[in-house]
Amino acid sequence: MLGQIVGGLIGGHHDSKKVKGTVVMMKKNALDFTDLAGSLTDKIFEALGQKVSFQLISSVQSDPANGLQGKHNNPAYLENFLFTLTPLAAGETAFGVTFDWNEEFGVPGAFIIKNTHINEFFLKSLTLEDVPNHGKVHFVCNSWVYPSFRYKSDRIFFANQPYLPSETPELLRKYRENELLTLRGDGTGKREAWDRIYDYDVYNDLGNPDQGKENVRTTLGGSADYPYPRRGRTGRPPTRTDSKSESRIPLILSLDIYVPRDERFGHLKMSDFLTYALKSIVQFILPELHALFDGTPNEFDSFEDVLRLYEGGIKLPQGPLFKALTDAIPLEMIRELLRTDGEGILRFPTPLVIKDSKTAWRTDEEFAREMLAGVNPIIISRLQEFPPKSKLDPEAYGNQNSTITAEHIEDKLDGLTVDEAMNNNKLFILNHHDVLIPYLRRINTTTTKTYASRTLLFLQDNGSLKPLAIELSLPHPDGDQFGVTSKVYTPSDQGVESSIWQLAKAYVAVNDSGVHQLISHWLNTHAVIEPFVIATNRQLSVLHPIHKLLYPHFRDTMNINAMARQILINAGGVLESTVFPSKFAMEMSAVVYKDWVFPDQALPADLVKRGVAVEDSSSPHGVRLLIEDYPYAVDGLEIWSAIKSWVTDYCSFYYGSDEEILKDNELQAWWKELREVGHGDKKNEPWWPEMETPQELIDSCTTIIWIASALHAAVNFGQYPYAGYLPNRPTVSRRFMPEPGTPEYEELKKNPDKAFLKTITAQLQTLLGVSLIEILSRHTTDEIYLGQRESPEWTKDKEPLAAFDKFGKKLTDIEKQIIQRNGDNILINRSGPVNAPYTLLFPTSEGGLTGKGIPNSVSI
Repeated sequence: MLGQIVGGLIGGHHDSKKVKGTVVMMKKNALDFTDLAGSLTDKIFEALGQKVSFQLISSVQSDPANGLQGKHNNPAYLENFLFTLTPLAAGETAFGVTFDWNEEFGVPGAFIIKNTHINEFFLKSLTLEDVPNHGKVHFVCNSWVYPSFRYKSDRIFFANQPYLPSETPELLRKYRENELLTLRGDGTGKREAWDRIYDYDVYNDLGNPDQGKENVRTTLGGSADYPYPRRGRTGRPPTRTDSKSESRIPLILSLDIYVPRDERFGHLKMSDFLTYALKSIVQFILPELHALFDGTPNEFDSFEDVLRLYEGGIKLPQGPLFKALTDAIPLEMIRELLRTDGEGILRFPTPLVIKDSKTAWRTDEEFAREMLAGVNPIIISRLQEFPPKSKLDPEAYGNQNSTITAEHIEDKLDGLTVDEAMNNNKLFILNHHDVLIPYLRRINTTTTKTYASRTLLFLQDNGSLKPLAIELSLPHPDGDQFGVTSKVYTPSDQGVESSIWQLAKAYVAVNDSGVHQLISHWLNTHAVIEPFVIATNRQLSVLHPIHKLLYPHFRDTMNINAMARQILINAGGVLESTVFPSKFAMEMSAVVYKDWVFPDQALPADLVKRGVAVEDSSSPHGVRLLIEDYPYAVDGLEIWSAIKSWVTDYCSFYYGSDEEILKDNELQAWWKELREVGHGDKKNEPWWPEMETPQELIDSCTTIIWIASALHAAVNFGQYPYAGYLPNRPTVSRRFMPEPGTPEYEELKKNPDKAFLKTITAQLQTLLGVSLIEILSRHTTDEIYLGQRESPEWTKDKEPLAAFDKFGKKLTDIEKQIIQRNGDNILINRSGPVNAPYTLLFPTSEGGLTGKGIPNSVSI
């Protein structure tokens, strides 16, 4: 240390050399459509001497005047700023910068940037080309830099050499610690666009009590009744009528909801998102207002009417109606519309499920296959007791056990008894009973009229599943304590019984659609991952190897979740308008979160828990599937193992012992905060890993990456291919099963298709729902997929770079295997009657509506 002090005092006497650097950035107007005024103002400021300056920080030479932290060199300035033409589309611009440097200064470990312009810009990287005796030094930045007066502390960026906290060069430690303090904030005040603060809050912003009782929604999180993962804090003031509810921003400002600026969508993603969001709004509003369909304006009269959505195409009308629409939509979206998106505005692409055949979706085989290879392949479980029993409290809910008997199903078991079929692992269940019953009475007071359901299936010798029976249940009319009234339906292909069986399957599909959107998709990926995003930014320095490992898997998640709170999952939002639980939807997801267990999100653990696999050390992934042709599980286990191998290689490079895990103060603070704050309603659960061994770290990081990447891809990007044709996966049912002797029953006999369409999702809801899932199923053009990184120089450590390269090659091999499996005619569940090959876990994709590709993160 004394040598460093002396070096600091005499450093100025050595010959100064010049070190050249390259700064890559995007000025604000490159990302903000056509902000010419901002760019012009910046040039005027530059001419007046207001510069963008850089100061390197030494990792070896201290500065006594700066509390013995790393010495700063003289400021260097962007060169040729005035003369660099910035294109009006998103584009990177490189600038030169020249630093004074001397031998004592040694290798720079960080730099401070000061922006004295009036506009922010996006700083991508700084590369020092040739630091004498040290070679190239690279700083990955990927951050918005606002004018300096917006910040309370200096903006600092570190070189791409990772360090565990205890191995950080002494002269950089204070900078590392102070940067984390800045990112945590102090938990007070309203957040502004330039803030870089990550903090937690409960979901108290879904309702709008100032607009009346019907817009009040329960706060999710912070209570035993409605536990929930935490969201990012915005600090908006409370509503006037309820001090515990956070006020909402107007719909027109939806894009301005606070998330730390570096969590916001990049330009290409925002451009794509806006284009399709607007197109979708246009698609559902205009057909409604123009009563495009003959007969009854709010109903599809036939399946031909539904097909017209994909095979027709309606020109966008101009005039007062168009003006009314544009008045209600944010200006950025209007600009996107005027650019046009190259597609017929009022025509939906044909979903994969009806591309090859318009009717195969109605077969029993396809109905069952989609439980293994559709958009929600994570619910089906093995039947382990017959008849199925409920886990609901009989004190509150009476007898909820199934009324399905052996007589209902034994004639369809290929000669086996129920016990024999169960013992041979041949019986499976899609169970949507217990999750719905507590809410069903209330749900049915809305326009929804539906049932809780249990569906039993038989595994045939050819590997496909055959539906055996569907039980539909309603709460007992005399009260919950009396249990349920249930009716069992069995397959039929003749007469009115056939139409009734098709309706029974539709009620199951409605339940599965709601559970999929609320639980499999929103809760189990979007909501549960956000606390990991927040905790990682608050507790793990950008220098920390685990921050570098996880960072790509959090891209855009806070932004998409904030937009969801604003327009999708809020009171009266798109989700409440399109799925059957309506205003009870989010509250229901909070009750389900009570049963969420972090270690069970690991794919092998999930498969074993559902009884569809058994532990088997002789199998390649440690588990053996009991349904061998289970496309989601087969492809998923390959992806899971590839992720785990990569994470194992990476973590093993930095941690060789339990002691190194335990003494890593940032890692311990991160895990403690995740448990006690981010998922604080579950902090006392015994299943949390203790984070005391490298294996616990490897398992936890593998699970985090799996949830954010492959699990989300599996339940998200198949939405349009399977549910874009809503009769296949209706989201709402509007009337109960027709009973003999009623006009509805007579209609079912005479015109079964019309009766079916009058039972499921109405026309406006269909258009709204299809518009939404078209947005959610698209890959943006700037997507980064599993096995890819934004910057090839994300770390300086060679071994992790080699391990990452190995991971990428493994994923390429998996792609080839998926193509091979999809071409194997013996594996009939891979494509099914609809001829839709299973590609949802195919790692890469091009942009658009592809039904394949695993993005790194929950980014849409």
